[in-house]
Amino acid sequence: ASEPVADDLSLALLLTLERLSPLERAAFLLHDVFDMDYAVIAETLDRSEAACRQLATRGREHVRETRPRFTPSPESTAKLAEAFAAALLQGRVDELAQLLADDAILYSDGGGKRLAALNPIYGRDKIVRFLIGVTKKFPVESLRVERVVINGLAGFVIWTDEGPETMSFAFDHDRIVGIYAVRNPDKLRHL
Repeated sequence: ASEPVADDLSLALLLTLERLSPLERAAFLLHDVFDMDYAVIAETLDRSEAACRQLATRGREHVRETRPRFTPSPESTAKLAEAFAAALLQGRVDELAQLLADDAILYSDGGGKRLAALNPIYGRDKIVRFLIGVTKKFPVESLRVERVVINGLAGFVIWTDEGPETMSFAFDHDRIVGIYAVRNPDKLRHL
């Protein structure tokens, strides 16, 4: 029996789903979320039932692999997020690296209107280099950082001369495994 995941569609899960192939994503969602029978899925995807079972299984495995095994308390995540912001704004590279898991991923969204990484950035070292490079381009004195919860994740609204941007974090134990940075002004109008 598969685990129901319809109640667990967090931002982290949605981003994980983006990393599945289109067929894996379709088979997984149709079966595990919408409880559709494999015969109907096979007809919809123009594949055999066996192929659809395999696609859903692979999709489910990828989702489980990327799901944090342990989520710290909201108080702990807030402290970790604050430590991350302080290390980043003060350029303390070693402290920043210690807060990130080896296999952390950074996603950013500029919407084509503000600078952002075009693709996800994988790995602690690459993320640290990217973030330190970005912070060198902005005078830290002109930033105002406000701690918030974004889509259920600890995060910040960062007020810059260009306008607001957000950064939120997914955690596993005491390490950051996902960073979600939104700079797209169309998605931040409500701020």
